[in-house]
Amino acid sequence: MIARVRAGEAEAYAELVRAHTPVALRAAVAFGAGSDAEDVVQAAFFKAYQSLGRFREGSSFKPWLLQIVVNETRNTVRSAGRLRALVGREAALLEAEPLIPESTDPAVAALAQEQRTALHTALDRLNRDQRAVVTCRYLLEMDEAETAETLGWPRGTVKSRLNRALKKLGRLLPSDGVPAIPAQRSGEQAGPGPGGPGGPGRPGGPGGGEESE
Repeated sequence: MIARVRAGEAEAYAELVRAHTPVALRAAVAFGAGSDAEDVVQAAFFKAYQSLGRFREGSSFKPWLLQIVVNETRNTVRSAGRLRALVGREAALLEAEPLIPESTDPAVAALAQEQRTALHTALDRLNRDQRAVVTCRYLLEMDEAETAETLGWPRGTVKSRLNRALKKLGRLLPSDGVPAIPAQRSGEQAGPGPGGPGGPGRPGGPGGGEESE
């Protein structure tokens, strides 16, 4: 697909835009763009198109694009001076009602709402990096490698910060409210879950030192 775009086939990039717009919008909302999410995504696609010469052949387009979306979102938030609480942004994703209700039982629906509220409150008590890695891994359903590329962190840092975040959520939430660790994809090494034995591996690279909760 990228080769077709580089060859000047306009429809090929239009296909990329259509395929990746939903996840790009979710990322923009999750990282704070709010009502500016569509403008952020449009600007990100434009910058991505301009930067295709730097795209590594054989790499995945999604994390490369989302890194641009995240950076563009942060620039927009800074320039607008809107530092909203991340829990409100995550709520916009997590509280969206499904087209088909999960259950018609009012008791089940009430319990689900209670769990969502508890999760929103707990997420707000994580630090910025922990919220970011939880957002990528669970709300955007990205794997470890995609999360590392999107956030610009070494994979060891992603694993460490995710483990710390899940352990903290495990202390803040009842056992049935902690997100389940996504199934590991090929090439990923499973790390300890909340309350699991041993501490997280010490990450390497920039920003990979020990951090406070």
